[in-house]
Amino acid sequence: MKWSLLGLMLVTTTLWMVLAIYFGDSHTDIIQTGMATIVGLLGLATLISLGFARWRKHFLVGYSLLFMVVLSGWLLAVQPSNERQWQADLAVLPYATVEGDWVTVHNIRNVDYRSEFDFTPAYYDKSFDLNKLEGVDLFAVYWMGPAIAHTIMSFNFGENNHLAVSIEARKELGEGYSTIKGFFRQYELTYIVADERDVIRLRTNYRKDPIENVYLYPLHPPKENLRRLFLEYIRQINELHEKPAFYNTLLDNCTTAIWFNTRVNPTHLPFSWKILLSGYVPEYIYESGGLNTKIPFELLQKQAYINPIAKTLDKSPDFSQGIRAIIEKP
Repeated sequence: MKWSLLGLMLVTTTLWMVLAIYFGDSHTDIIQTGMATIVGLLGLATLISLGFARWRKHFLVGYSLLFMVVLSGWLLAVQPSNERQWQADLAVLPYATVEGDWVTVHNIRNVDYRSEFDFTPAYYDKSFDLNKLEGVDLFAVYWMGPAIAHTIMSFNFGENNHLAVSIEARKELGEGYSTIKGFFRQYELTYIVADERDVIRLRTNYRKDPIENVYLYPLHPPKENLRRLFLEYIRQINELHEKPAFYNTLLDNCTTAIWFNTRVNPTHLPFSWKILLSGYVPEYIYESGGLNTKIPFELLQKQAYINPIAKTLDKSPDFSQGIRAIIEKP
């Protein structure tokens, strides 16, 4: 049993070292590939040495030193940055200024889409009165089954005045998203602050491969919690503008970051496995009384599906109001 556990640990840490070296700081070259291969072979040799008492101790000591060198080098060499060649829709970071009850958000994204990859980036600034903050909605976006969803929060300041915030991996020019790479400091974390006609319509109307199904859930937190939550988002947005941080597939992603932000409120939801399997977050909120519980969740979910109405509204200035017209009020 002891050697089986040690062997499993060797396999796990060797795989981690190989991938950490291979991915490096966003780019892979032939030197990194060679170093990753050598480390993989050394890990294999150490695993084999477990069956030979004469060599076991020497290999384990050497392997431990190697692991410490790789881990230390990775932590020191791979650092977040705001100075990379970013994708056009991720190139401009938002930030905000707060003066009393007024928050001015700069660089609100409002991309003009012709297709998912054919678009013209556009941005605007807007001031929001915290006294008019009356609600917040959760969008859940599904593309690979019921267990995983991308979640977006949208703050409602009344009069068809919504501000959406999508927490995402900030990708470089020509870079795709990989769940595995997200564990290895390959993406910076970004808060996309956007018009709903941008960040929601992109998913309902323009993404085709795969199709993304979007559900809108109005939340009902106390008003004092709303204010604290919004200001926590603003704090995080400004912090990332000044000091970049890494996205992490498990620990700092679109949904776990939302949960961490809600912890500014004393009545926040306890942590649950449903936060890690983000597709079940709406159901978890429903079970906790945060959604309209007057109807069964299955019916609520059916009403929350907005793709058909979003397609008919498309570029309408009443997009935000229109996608909410189908939602039954509690």
